Amino acid sequence: MLGGTGGGAAASGGGSGRSFSVAAAGDILIHPQLTDQAARDARAAGHTGYDFDRIMAGVKPVISKADLGICHMEPVLGEPGGPFQTYPDFLVPPQIAKTVKNIGYDTCSTASNHTLDHGPEGVQRTLDTLDREGLRHTGSARSQQEADRPNILDVKGVKVAQLSFASGFNGHEVPGDKPWLANLVSVKAVAAAEKRARAAGAEVVILSVHWGREHQSDPSGPQRELARAIARDTGVDLVIGHHAHVVQPMEKIDGTWVAYGLGNQLARHDVPSGLTEEGAIGWFDFTEKSGKWEVAARFVPTYTDIPPDPESTPGTDLPGTGPAPARDHRLVDVAAALASGTMPDGKKLLPEQRARYRLAFERTRGTLLNRGAAKDGLRPLRELPD
Repeated sequence: MLGGTGGGAAASGGGSGRSFSVAAAGDILIHPQLTDQAARDARAAGHTGYDFDRIMAGVKPVISKADLGICHMEPVLGEPGGPFQTYPDFLVPPQIAKTVKNIGYDTCSTASNHTLDHGPEGVQRTLDTLDREGLRHTGSARSQQEADRPNILDVKGVKVAQLSFASGFNGHEVPGDKPWLANLVSVKAVAAAEKRARAAGAEVVILSVHWGREHQSDPSGPQRELARAIARDTGVDLVIGHHAHVVQPMEKIDGTWVAYGLGNQLARHDVPSGLTEEGAIGWFDFTEKSGKWEVAARFVPTYTDIPPDPESTPGTDLPGTGPAPARDHRLVDVAAALASGTMPDGKKLLPEQRARYRLAFERTRGTLLNRGAAKDGLRPLRELPD
């Protein structure tokens, strides 16, 4: 929540300077199964349309607690009643934006490989929708003027800028007469955007970047090279990565935290791999000391429960077959769910869920730490309960 009470940064600051907290997560990519779930949830609540609130309720306590919530809106937003499309050219219910705002996000990056799926009209509609829901955004634009205007937010009296870039657009070309439509990443482009933000008054600059190889837990060579160049040649204070749809490590490079990939915040791939249901919310405490910003990094493992597919799991649609591990698509904070023993809607966790959540936590922690981030203080925001 922008300008909220935040987390532990003030305590760590010792009164020596200003402080604020940031919660950031990975890809929000709405597949047809999630659209169907949102329609069922809307009907259960007594209204028509699509309601994603119940799907994402499990992470609201974390996101809403932060002083600044940063999301990544990967797909193009459509009209409220559809039609909708899935891969390769996504067009998804715009109601997801209302939920993103409801759970506490303040601003979204919009530069992704799907930004140009439906051309300039898709960019226009997506940004218009985010505006209506009160979400700030950066990474794509409706005009040169908008592209040149840094996205700067007042967070507890600190001017914080968000930048957003992508490494490509799935073969779609940025129109020659609209070069401002979407941001293509390069060190030069990031450095120029950071300088514009500083000139506009930004005291902290956070980069959201869509990069790397899909479904690979290790950052690619070009990812690592770009991260090093950004840390060395720009003044960016924090790098938040996404695109792989699986969790990738965090690493501190020359004093700058880089989250290579936070996995999926919410998605439902046609062939779930186990890893694609896992994600991480990065939690970053910024504290001003002697005129400089120190950043402490934490993480919150998440998991998206997926109900069994009757076509691939015979018998799961029959009465009397016992409780399924999951009945609905639900995004959860796994440590919080294990500590309470319940889902966000109050239903008790099944043994299968407990086991799966513990695996998600341990695997996410191992991946995030596997480039040595433990030595720089990276740890869970909430430990795994016994």
